[in-house]
Amino acid sequence: MISVVIPALNEATNITETVESAVAEAKEVIVVDGGSTDETVATAEAAGARVITADANRSRQMNKGAEVATSDVLLFLHADTRLPAHYRGAVERAVYSRGVAAGAFSFGIDGARMKHRIVELVVALRCRFSSLPYGDQAIFVRTKTFAEMGGFADMPIMEDYEFVSRMKRRGRVVVIPLQVGTSSRRWQKLGVVRAAVLNFFIIIAYHTGVSPSRLAGWYGGRAS
Repeated sequence: MISVVIPALNEATNITETVESAVAEAKEVIVVDGGSTDETVATAEAAGARVITADANRSRQMNKGAEVATSDVLLFLHADTRLPAHYRGAVERAVYSRGVAAGAFSFGIDGARMKHRIVELVVALRCRFSSLPYGDQAIFVRTKTFAEMGGFADMPIMEDYEFVSRMKRRGRVVVIPLQVGTSSRRWQKLGVVRAAVLNFFIIIAYHTGVSPSRLAGWYGGRAS
């Protein structure tokens, strides 16, 4: 069975659809709230999630959710991302396959514009050649493996990239063909080109030793 862990902060407008996309096929859906000042908590509970609290830091929120989860498989879902229908079987087949350390879904963006499809294609190519899915692709892993690897590093940003990089040293990281649906809000806010360039330079800066705290500032001070 699968525990879905959703870190959230002021996500009242998105959390209902996100929880509802997960709840039918999960043993439990755990929303880890980072101190929302809107109706995120009440809305998540009404949609069927269990809500707990943690510091407003995505890595800490996901680790806290994993601590209280009771399933053999953990699936980490962003609060503005929806899972596809009938995801459970595909996740279980992938995560229990021989040699697989972790996995994620194919990337999808809400919206019908051609620029969204181009972003999806670029992400698909990146995953095909690097096996490095990001957190907005809903990373999943066996609970035992997650614990043995120490969970997510305590970082204000890049925790998903660092985690998947470690998982690749443990075994294969697979991307299943089912596609999640992620809000286009960030791409609309920054613009597709600017967002893509920012992502690229953050990765380069991370590998050249720029601190995650400074990177988070470039990204807009993300905490969750």
